[in-house]
Amino acid sequence: MQLKDFFKDKEKGELISLYKRLYKQTGDILHKDDNAFLREDIGKAILCGQLQRGVFGLNPVIKNMQTAVIASEEIGVKRASVLGIMLHDCVGNDELSIEYVRTRYGEDVAGIIHGLKRVHDLYDKTPSIETENFRNLLLSFAEDMRVILIMIADRVNIMRQIKDSENEEARLQIAGEAAYLYAPLAHKLGLYKLKSELEDLSLKYTEHDIYYHIKEKLNETKASRDLYITRFIEPIRQKLEQSGLKFHIKGRTKSIHSIYQKMKKQKCPFEGVYDLFAIRIILDSPADKEKIECWQAFSVVTDMYQPNPKRLRDWLSVPKSNGYESLHITVMGPEGKWVEVQIRTERMDDIAEHGLAAHWRYKGVKGENGLDEWLASVREALENNDGQGGMEAMDQFKLDLYEDEVFVFTPKGDLFKLPKGATVLDFAFHIHTRLGCKCIGARVNGRNAQLRQKLHSGDQVEIMTSAAQSPKQDWLNIVTTSKARTKIKQALKELAASQYAIAREDFDRKLKNRKIEYSEPTMMRLIMRLGYKVVTDFFQAIAEGRLDLNDIIDRYQEQQRRESEPAPEPVTRSAEGYNLTPTNTVDESKTKEDVLIIDQNLKGIDFKLAKCCNPIYGDEVFGFVSTAGGIKIHRNDCPNAHDMRQRFGYRIVKARWAGKANGTEYPITLHVVGNDDIGIVNNITSIISKELNIALRSISIDSHDGLFSGNLTIMIGDSVHLENVIRKLRTVKGVKQVSRLTS
Repeated sequence: MQLKDFFKDKEKGELISLYKRLYKQTGDILHKDDNAFLREDIGKAILCGQLQRGVFGLNPVIKNMQTAVIASEEIGVKRASVLGIMLHDCVGNDELSIEYVRTRYGEDVAGIIHGLKRVHDLYDKTPSIETENFRNLLLSFAEDMRVILIMIADRVNIMRQIKDSENEEARLQIAGEAAYLYAPLAHKLGLYKLKSELEDLSLKYTEHDIYYHIKEKLNETKASRDLYITRFIEPIRQKLEQSGLKFHIKGRTKSIHSIYQKMKKQKCPFEGVYDLFAIRIILDSPADKEKIECWQAFSVVTDMYQPNPKRLRDWLSVPKSNGYESLHITVMGPEGKWVEVQIRTERMDDIAEHGLAAHWRYKGVKGENGLDEWLASVREALENNDGQGGMEAMDQFKLDLYEDEVFVFTPKGDLFKLPKGATVLDFAFHIHTRLGCKCIGARVNGRNAQLRQKLHSGDQVEIMTSAAQSPKQDWLNIVTTSKARTKIKQALKELAASQYAIAREDFDRKLKNRKIEYSEPTMMRLIMRLGYKVVTDFFQAIAEGRLDLNDIIDRYQEQQRRESEPAPEPVTRSAEGYNLTPTNTVDESKTKEDVLIIDQNLKGIDFKLAKCCNPIYGDEVFGFVSTAGGIKIHRNDCPNAHDMRQRFGYRIVKARWAGKANGTEYPITLHVVGNDDIGIVNNITSIISKELNIALRSISIDSHDGLFSGNLTIMIGDSVHLENVIRKLRTVKGVKQVSRLTS
């Protein structure tokens, strides 16, 4: 391919515009030859066919430039990250290898490309976030903070570009991951602006009608909202000016996603959400007067409007772990409306908008913001994960990202941050693993407290220990942090290993004392006969006293005797009666796409049809792996489908029907609305009775104000017959609507 053919006419103009923006951001941080090297290496990759358009048809060079612009303008990444974004798609052949990049651009650029390649290789293997894939993805992220930042910028860019894409399935998946993984990561890193954009775009693609309903409502109420904000702000402005403070005030409407979450939480329509906007007072304060002037502004606001003390959030005295600093208070404004007021300085606002980028700009700010510690805990939790309970680990990880914090003190006055809901046991493990393993309780604010007691901000906690204490299995139900959970699992493993060693030693000694010869195959067969799949579980049962050691040795001797007896003479068979079973057949389904095929012969998989949407043969469906391990089959338009895809995308399995309905009948309920005319019900039931292979199970009709509405439950074989029945019912005179109920 020639370079000129790689870019469409429209893309050539965009390429020049992006180049100018990127050069403006990075011109002073790139090395002298970086531009020339980039053009040469990207040109090579294009000519050798290394760069390909993805599922959305986006030009990879332009997509990477867009991502680099977002990462440099809105996050503030430097040379190594920008070059890594531009080059990572080019690396993959002998001409452009990691070693080549290391020699030409430096170790830092090669390291970032290595992390990005790992992430892209995982997505190439399986595009959905599955359990093990998710764990590896986060491990790649946790190697280098910049990889996370680049992937967030990349996801924001893709979400902006795919609004007109015809690939609906891929767009839904990308949008679900944006809300499930990337928005929480942006939240944790303090990138609130990008986090809100990811959430809003995800809602736009997955809940199109809801998104535009809220957007239209916001547009309708904009004039009255702006007028109210002006009325609310004006007296505050006058008072602050009289105080001699330098400031500016802005009103900010909350994001569409945030409003939707409030509607769901409060179970109310748009009109019922009272705090649609927040007022932000941003002070121009010198570094040594920031806190004093913030509290001064707080005093002005609360003197003027009645505050709600339960809604005070002081992240000024103790900032969040991502560096966020601000004062939040909700006050009663004119007309009895609650209004949230945020008070912060220019520096604090920059950090709130741009997260890490602002931290890098403000030198002299307290360097440790908790993010390095968080990354270390992510690495530790994932590396010590034994591969079991991956879905639980994934949900826990997301909770850790979004969780608010509590601040507790040791008796010496040392301050520790923990997620909201953390218990005494969480705190013990947070300080040190050994302290957690020996913890028997605590004294919280001078009073005795149990392991499961939840901590609150301001608590003073003294951990109590006992040398005789050891970790228990039920501790996993007490702790809420992933760090404590990981440490407890590790300790339980070590405890089980030591108990196994003791039980094994006792077993070997008793065999020796009774002069019984040990045979590994005999032992393994006995263990299997007793119902144990793993040797360690068997010896663990002995250690815990669930199995009697002497009884086991007697059974072992019995097994040996049985195996030493001569085998019976084999029965001779005629060759004519022998059927050769082919052993080299290949399961064709395994060589094709990984899709669950649903038919009458499906064995070895526990699957059920979901009650929430009642799928029938022929419906477009997907599988959802339940926590018990079985699979539930849902329709693609199931009312719960969006929530499942967004929150549990890694548990979604592609599925389709195979073969024929084979006489299976499914109960389906149809909702019929029409004019209450004489004979209309008879006409409806007559159509159903004339249809072959369809039985009417029940009918209920309500009539009011000249209209009737009713539910018909029928037994039907597949979606083709169902569509045929619905089409015929709609032709009945007087029938206005026929729809299939989901449950």
